[in-house]
Amino acid sequence: MFSGSGYDKEHAIAPFAYTGSAQAAIERLKQIIEGMERSTINQVTDDYLYAEFSSKLMGFVDDVEFYAPPGESVIHTRTAARLGKSDLGVNRKRTEEIRAQFLAGETASEMQN
Repeated sequence: MFSGSGYDKEHAIAPFAYTGSAQAAIERLKQIIEGMERSTINQVTDDYLYAEFSSKLMGFVDDVEFYAPPGESVIHTRTAARLGKSDLGVNRKRTEEIRAQFLAGETASEMQN
């Protein structure tokens, strides 16, 4: 789903590792994204989340997907700008911000158990 002919090392983003259920991990991602500016969540299932982010200045839309395959304990992510060839690193930066918040929540969850 997230690999194939479009894969290249420059744009590859490491998956997010998690403990617990995929459903709980996707729910945590949903809460993080809902708290971000100019975000819209379009689809959520127990193992998948699709959201859009729009830029502040020009309203450009970036698509972001997260998928937690059964039995893997990782969430794969894919992000793309709808227009243009370069987003000047905005998508990677946003994804890494989401990762940092997600991992902070993962660590807090582990500390409670």
